[in-house]
Amino acid sequence: MSATAVEPAERKRFRPSLGATVFTLAGLAVTIGLGTWQLERLYWKQELIARIARQMAEAPVPLPARIDDPTAWEFRPVTITGRFLNDKDMLLIARPHQGQVGYEALTPLQRADGAGVVLVNRGFVPMDRRDPATRAAARVEGEVSVKGIVRVPQPPGFFQPGNGNPAPGSAWMRADPPAMAAALSLSSVAPVVIEMLPGQGSGLAGAPAGTLAGIEPRVELPNNHLQYALTWYGLAVTLAGIYVLSQRKRADTGTDGRPDDRISGA
Repeated sequence: MSATAVEPAERKRFRPSLGATVFTLAGLAVTIGLGTWQLERLYWKQELIARIARQMAEAPVPLPARIDDPTAWEFRPVTITGRFLNDKDMLLIARPHQGQVGYEALTPLQRADGAGVVLVNRGFVPMDRRDPATRAAARVEGEVSVKGIVRVPQPPGFFQPGNGNPAPGSAWMRADPPAMAAALSLSSVAPVVIEMLPGQGSGLAGAPAGTLAGIEPRVELPNNHLQYALTWYGLAVTLAGIYVLSQRKRADTGTDGRPDDRISGA
């Protein structure tokens, strides 16, 4: 019988090249640095959201006659008194609400203190109630007091459509007080929108069920920093793994792939 020869397992050693090492260290510095930066942003965003939540829970204060710095008032609860301009009602395209597609209604309110007009977001309007005639119960006449949250309209993002020039009676993509004031021939319109809080009575919630019932306080701040941090750290681990595996050389070769004289004995 003849014995079958068994070849010894190929031996490999970790012999990194200078170029691969420099490239990997630079890549690790960048990916780990970006991951750590995203964690710092995460902690900042969490504190910001918590501060806004505390601010929205405060007692409402009267909205000042003049708002020089709108961002200083954003997310603050306020009260305003005046008269709704029901014939100038506008609609915003909104996200689905409780499974229904529809809009949010913005009604200008002429302030009783003579400080101009404020746009009030009175809440959701189902698509089948787009016609103002179907929302007659929501036409509150006379002087009313409204409690709501101050919101500062933001410009559209890079991939978000703008309003363009909406035709009369058409829905708007986003709130834009100056453009809306021009479209409605209104003057002295505040640069903010008041999101009316629900359950205020005084006829403000007298519309059909599910219509113009106000808006629950909402904080729409994206907070994806944890996912971003994990992505960067994952890339760092992947880069390190590729570096280690790619720099393992056969024990009988040098770092340049040629036979190693120290091993071959040549």
